[in-house]
Amino acid sequence: MKLLKLIAASFLSMGFLSMAVMADEPKDKVKAGFIYVGPTGDHGWTYRHDIGRQDVEKHFGDRVETMFVESVKYGPDAERVMRQMAMQGVDIIFATSFGYMDSMLKVAKDFPNVKFEHATGYKTADNMANYGLKLYQARHVQGIIAGMMTKNNHICYVAAFPIPEVIREINTYYLGAKKMNPDVKISIVWVNTWYDPGKESDAARAMLSQGCDVIAQHTDSPAPLQTAEAMGHVGFGQASDQYAFAPKAQLTATIDNWSPYYIAKVGAVLDGTWETGTYFGDISECDATGCAVGMAPFMNMPDDVKAKAEEIKAAITAGEYFAFTGPIYDNEGNLQIAEGEVADRAHLDSMAYYVEGIVGTVPN
Repeated sequence: MKLLKLIAASFLSMGFLSMAVMADEPKDKVKAGFIYVGPTGDHGWTYRHDIGRQDVEKHFGDRVETMFVESVKYGPDAERVMRQMAMQGVDIIFATSFGYMDSMLKVAKDFPNVKFEHATGYKTADNMANYGLKLYQARHVQGIIAGMMTKNNHICYVAAFPIPEVIREINTYYLGAKKMNPDVKISIVWVNTWYDPGKESDAARAMLSQGCDVIAQHTDSPAPLQTAEAMGHVGFGQASDQYAFAPKAQLTATIDNWSPYYIAKVGAVLDGTWETGTYFGDISECDATGCAVGMAPFMNMPDDVKAKAEEIKAAITAGEYFAFTGPIYDNEGNLQIAEGEVADRAHLDSMAYYVEGIVGTVPN
């Protein structure tokens, strides 16, 4: 319940978000719809969102009915699914990927009595909120580990699409690695898909064959980590604990915990207290379901690496350490974050550059 209270408190925190209160009558039962970018069996991003949906059902019992559609493409397909849900009497719709943002904003205007929730975006409306997690916090800890674990001073990253949430995690990963190892370099392959185990594996294999020995990913299957294990290297799970798929290779994993947010927002529709706004879950927000930004146990690493990872994680959790603290330059020499300044949410949500030290340009 502690994390639910923190989520509720965040919707009352001025300056953290803007909001509009929707005056609604309490409901005896709520229908909640979930739109997924991948399959529920991806064992990563969508899997964790669906765990959240299941926890909503467990929490509210027969007071809630949920439905979901998986592997929904961006654009017209997403808009069609949203409209179908709204016309079927769904009270609140969660769209769980960045690329659904504009479609949801469009549909929300046509269904003012339906509540819309968009994950990882930045646009809102009177009946549309957005929500995300500070996953870059855990990714920075991964970077710390990677910088200490690499033997070749070469780490690598399988990336999905060049959107701010992916770019900022590449940057924070590299900043962590460089903090521990100034000589480290990073290779990045963009696969232009969230879920395609074959493409993910091919990208991982290509980089690992070229000297990278620690791999991270911002795609949704365990394939890159499995490829690392097969080739005798190590890496990190993505969105979910993927230890079972690569027990010799996984160093740790980011674990996305959406359950408290979903429970809180469905509960607000039941109570008639739903509000629009923005939520950005922090590594410090924890309850019985875990932390909003969780991390799997630190494994397959020397004690000194584990100790350093725990130290940095504790400092981030305590609010004493923030990876995006200036001075930070991009890789073209432009000052992006001034000395002593900390990147705000607007900066993080619009990040479109590589930090100093990363070779290459962000794809258009």
